[in-house]
Amino acid sequence: MVQTTITHQYEIELHAQILKVFHASGMKLHDNKLGSKVYSNYQRVALIILFVRSRKALRDFVAELIESKWPRWLGLQELVSKSTLHRWLQKWNVSWLRTLLEKTVEKQQPSVMAIDATGFDSWQRSRHYERRVEQCSGRKEHMPYAKVDLLVDTKNKLIYDFVLRIKPRHDTLGAETIFKRFKHKNVLILADKGYDSEPLHKLVAKSGNQFFAPVRDFKVKRPKGHYRRNCIEGHEQYFQRNIVESINFSLKSKWRTLRCKLHYMKKREFAWKVITYNLEKLTDNAKALIKLLLELIFWDSATNSFISSAGFSSIKFPSLSYVPLYFGKNTLYPSL
Repeated sequence: MVQTTITHQYEIELHAQILKVFHASGMKLHDNKLGSKVYSNYQRVALIILFVRSRKALRDFVAELIESKWPRWLGLQELVSKSTLHRWLQKWNVSWLRTLLEKTVEKQQPSVMAIDATGFDSWQRSRHYERRVEQCSGRKEHMPYAKVDLLVDTKNKLIYDFVLRIKPRHDTLGAETIFKRFKHKNVLILADKGYDSEPLHKLVAKSGNQFFAPVRDFKVKRPKGHYRRNCIEGHEQYFQRNIVESINFSLKSKWRTLRCKLHYMKKREFAWKVITYNLEKLTDNAKALIKLLLELIFWDSATNSFISSAGFSSIKFPSLSYVPLYFGKNTLYPSL
């Protein structure tokens, strides 16, 4: 009789999160029955997410992919080429990508959310020549940018929806589009003064939620609108709105510009970046939860300290082989 040892199925948590989202989307593994099946849709989605996360050019990502373990983890029959990966980026439109984004947060139930807008550089001008033009002409050229509105959960720091416009538009236009698609109930949505609009308050209240935005200072004692007057005194949870600013900074730190040139490709590019951000955040949350559970299990109440690393010599963690555990000065690496 031969005993079979079952090891952990996924090498890293990101691999498991990608597979969960793909299964939740309901997409077929292959688009055809009789055609070529060199790559599956799951492999296409996974490679695009890895490419966006790498923040590299297409040629550099394809050249360095062979040096990683991802081809073996994904079960690739052939290594992908630059032109093939570029065609995959054109395969799915924004509507399908928005559906995939919803699958990353479908098991979450937000209670407090925040909305804010920011700008992304989408023209990739040379800052060196911008300074030279300014020195020669004596005037500074206007730098156009893409306008992005984000709706985020202040607890889990996940992005639920977004609206990207190629040119700057008023904040209320993007918020109106997002609120019409919003499906959750009994949620408090926080915003800044740029979203101070009575029609927005009515739209959110109609969907069974609450909206708070500080009233703009027009030097009037009684502003117009029932919902706007309720926002005069402030809100006790308004401080949580700063979390959306942190998420804006995080996105800009990872991806400073939009590389695509066509307007519809810029929207698809940003959608993939938001999906990648959510998957990375879910991965971090899963690791934090695992660490918390282990802290609760291996905490010695008698000595008010963690069990020493010598006590783990005979314990195996097959599903956590990739997560280093930091307990004070001891660093534990579970072995298989």
